[in-house]
Amino acid sequence: MRSATAPSHAAPAPAAVSGPLRVALVLPAVAALACGVLSGLLRLGLPLPVALAQFIGGLIAAHGALMVGGFFGTLIGLERAVAIGARWAYLAPLLSGLSVIAMLGGAPAVVAPLLMSGAALVMLIACSSVWLRQRVAHHMALVVAALAWLLGNAIWGVTGSVLPAVPLWIAFLVLTIAAERLELSRFVPTPRVARIVFGFIVAALTAAAITVSLATPFGAVSAAGLQVFAAALGALSLWLLRYDIARRTIRSSGLTRYMAICLLSGYVWLAVGALAGLFGALQPGHVLRDAALHAVLLGFVFAMVFGHAPVIVPAITRIGFNWHRGFYLPLFVLHVTLAARVLAGVCNWLALRQWAAMGNALVLLLFFAMAVGSLLAARKPSTPT
Repeated sequence: MRSATAPSHAAPAPAAVSGPLRVALVLPAVAALACGVLSGLLRLGLPLPVALAQFIGGLIAAHGALMVGGFFGTLIGLERAVAIGARWAYLAPLLSGLSVIAMLGGAPAVVAPLLMSGAALVMLIACSSVWLRQRVAHHMALVVAALAWLLGNAIWGVTGSVLPAVPLWIAFLVLTIAAERLELSRFVPTPRVARIVFGFIVAALTAAAITVSLATPFGAVSAAGLQVFAAALGALSLWLLRYDIARRTIRSSGLTRYMAICLLSGYVWLAVGALAGLFGALQPGHVLRDAALHAVLLGFVFAMVFGHAPVIVPAITRIGFNWHRGFYLPLFVLHVTLAARVLAGVCNWLALRQWAAMGNALVLLLFFAMAVGSLLAARKPSTPT
């Protein structure tokens, strides 16, 4: 039986694309994650083998695009396509995967943003088609999230820089996760006023992200826009902590409890990033910008990945997931190394930040190695006891 914390689309309609092809669509995302992590380490001054450093050095400017669009965009697009069950929806992960190949292959600068924008457009159409069939709040939030990704990719393509796109890309990831959590509120009815508040938060977050992203290319950092953006992130974290079903499922055991701990701890990191943003940490060049961004994009987003992987991965691969208590280890280490990274930002301590970043990278490697191991273990025939 599906876990109570799993999204309803974890049991999708019959797949329109075979399992091996779906797995093949994941490979560019894996490459994007690896290169994105290595480019982040190189940007902090950590040494890499000469040949690898030369290759990764050309990808430092694309670090955000690789992580947000190349990795998360591809996986979210694939998950959406599996849920919808239509062949055309697989164009989203295909195009974002091709964008990764373009970045890694040194294609002209305009190619990757163009392909990524195509992926976002397909996802926007897919989410809109679902919303038109069932006009509920969480489907609308997914539409807004896809729109934010599309606008961010377009700004990246026009300006040639990922910096202006960052607020919209954050909105894309945060709203996608929030929408899927809101979807589960049908198990625990949410008051009407809470849903109205959720709508206002989504509107404020999106409007602030658009304002900041449009102002940045012209050399005008919208301090007020960043304040509103941070406040909206903080309000969303409080909303999720108050109304998410994880507050109840944390009293369960096994996988259900693990997922709830991942979710609730992620909401705390979202609040930490928002609080830092309220003090100006999201402004380019701020000493705490690295800490604020990674509190959201590592602490919040990857905690969601850790929590949902045991449900989403089997939905995509059609292979069982052999979850065990050992998965608490990467979750714990993620929080410890991220806390060290935030402390390094507060103290302006470069060496600690480097060690913490290396720890962040290793914990991601550990988690995904364990996830692959669980998939392989699930394929082996079990011996009756």
